[in-house]
Amino acid sequence: MTARTAAVQRPSLLRRLMQENSAVRRLDGLMLVAVAGLCVIGTLLVWSCTRTWAPGSTGLVKKHMLNEAIGVVLCAMVATVDHRAMRAYAPLVFFVSLVGLGLVITPLGATINGSHSWILLGGGFAVQPSEFAKVGLLLIIAMLLAQPAEGVDRPRGLDVMLAILAAVVAMGLVMLQPDLGTAMVLAVITAAGLVLGGVRKRVIAGLVATAAVGIFSVFYFQLLEPYQVARFTAFVDPSVDPRGVGYNATQSLIAIGSGQVFGKGLLGGGQTTGRFVPEQHTDFIFTVAGEEFGFLGSAAVVVLLGVVLVRGLRIARRCEDRFGTLVAGMIVCWFGFQTFVNVGMTIGIMPITGLPLPFVSYGGTATFANLIAIGLLQAIKVRGQSFL
Repeated sequence: MTARTAAVQRPSLLRRLMQENSAVRRLDGLMLVAVAGLCVIGTLLVWSCTRTWAPGSTGLVKKHMLNEAIGVVLCAMVATVDHRAMRAYAPLVFFVSLVGLGLVITPLGATINGSHSWILLGGGFAVQPSEFAKVGLLLIIAMLLAQPAEGVDRPRGLDVMLAILAAVVAMGLVMLQPDLGTAMVLAVITAAGLVLGGVRKRVIAGLVATAAVGIFSVFYFQLLEPYQVARFTAFVDPSVDPRGVGYNATQSLIAIGSGQVFGKGLLGGGQTTGRFVPEQHTDFIFTVAGEEFGFLGSAAVVVLLGVVLVRGLRIARRCEDRFGTLVAGMIVCWFGFQTFVNVGMTIGIMPITGLPLPFVSYGGTATFANLIAIGLLQAIKVRGQSFL
């Protein structure tokens, strides 16, 4: 057989990739399209709200696009790994995330926007270990709770205790920064893992009671930082100090309301151009969508995020192994909670907590963590379901 004949008989790379049982065909294409759409919209919004003040006019948007490109590579790498093999690496990933959280509270840590949550890398780059802690925590919880006790369909008591201990340690290190928003996300991830893992109701009820007592104690003994208390005060009544603690909430509502139904057009928002809303490229980027794209445009962002959540739930429901179901379920709860809080704080139904909008807000570490999570979902979709 000649080389030319062999080449003709051997299917091309494209054909092999598109075969019915290939990994590429098993990817959740609708989720990937929704994530890509959110990233494109996020890039446009970051450009719009930073073009008048960022270095070189396009400095931040170029950096944001670089972060997205790196995130896509990380997503692809994770998606190629068998998610069941990740169980063996879960302790290592969690340990590394704890080391990062520990380094933040040393002299290596840096304070940005009132939160000592960063490690500066030089060249204008910084890493926020608490974002990677979300991935590390959900993996270790899934690993511990995926193995049921002998003869029952529930995790062993020791594994439940270890999962709770892992969450307490991670949340404790995050609160030392302090970063209340991320601690809340970690709490939601933990709660989702315990519920999906089949932990007994009385254990969950006890944890809820303990959490309630802890929240009461935090407020009663005034353990929150002054700026955190001010955020809750502004949430209760933004008009109490419209030029102080209520400024962000007030200006956010003005920006979103001014967009009306169709918006003022990209680059046409007066609130955005005038930088009336602080941190508009990160925590308050939804206000840019509301002002420049209007109700319809901002609703489109919410719909795309909803598509990601629904497809993630579908992956969790159809996964045939417990570990994959737990990982997918916790990721969906993470994205869902963070989306609700971010959008909610811009329209006045949630207090300001400093949580970015997934896939849309400017950020490096958050973008990496979000796209790694998408890679995990894709890995579960490819290998965690039967295609007979």
